[in-house]
Amino acid sequence: MAGPRDAEGARPDARPREGHNRITTQALTSTARAATAEVLGVAPAQVKASFTDDAGLLALQLALPLPVPALTRVAEDPSVVDSFGGPLWSRADAARGQILDRVQHLTGARLSRVDIRIIGSTVTRGARVL
Repeated sequence: MAGPRDAEGARPDARPREGHNRITTQALTSTARAATAEVLGVAPAQVKASFTDDAGLLALQLALPLPVPALTRVAEDPSVVDSFGGPLWSRADAARGQILDRVQHLTGARLSRVDIRIIGSTVTRGARVL
């Protein structure tokens, strides 16, 4: 017989068990890839992410291509770059803080910095502004 239980189904004499939680590197990496993809408007599969130790904190290194407008569109209307969030450098710079905050919020990990390496560009019709 299982014995009496409270309203939540727990036994009154059951004590919480102590233990620990761990977030694997794979879980951290996939979360960082998803957060980066969301912030920069790319597919998670395009984002390469890795972590290194930075004096007890985690440094996040990212490598990804960013969407850009077709050069013929830019030649016709230079302001189209603004609809993509600005120049590549500005977009990456603006995204670093957002990615750091989002990854820390989702994982509870303490990040020291986010480094973004732009490894290419993908020509698209449109992108969302940061």
